[in-house]
Amino acid sequence: MLAFDPIDRAGALWATHWPDEPEDVFAAMRAVTSVMRAQQILIAELDALLRPFGITFSRYEALVLLTFAQRGSLPLSKIGERLQVHATSVTNVIDRLEAAGLVRREPNPRDGRGTLAVITDEGRRVAEEATRVLNGARFGLKALDEADLRRLFDILRELRLDAADFA
Repeated sequence: MLAFDPIDRAGALWATHWPDEPEDVFAAMRAVTSVMRAQQILIAELDALLRPFGITFSRYEALVLLTFAQRGSLPLSKIGERLQVHATSVTNVIDRLEAAGLVRREPNPRDGRGTLAVITDEGRRVAEEATRVLNGARFGLKALDEADLRRLFDILRELRLDAADFA
């Protein structure tokens, strides 16, 4: 463990190297670096919590999405759209879930060329048990109280809106 905050230190160095930049640039640098580091910390913690189930957080997200689907199935393209990931990532996640017996592929009866991912009974069980574990760990955000969590969501939502992440 470091005896100082390396992101704060980098911000101070940034200001020293670019003294003509406005202060909000240094605040932005600290904030974006903190968000990126927080993502690394959260993914590591969530993946560790999910390791006993043989899944990663990205596979968990796909399983939960399928549990929310009316028929327990979705076209692979719809999974990518809802999880906001590239088609290659969806294929990889579904391949891994299928190999673990948590999902199976079926032809899409509405589209002769498309494929559905269908959650299995084992997939539902894993999703339910994993959700209990993640809920108990407050998804890795135990350091924040409810008011902070709501503020964080609102702040990040503004960023997502500005990026046209959704309408």
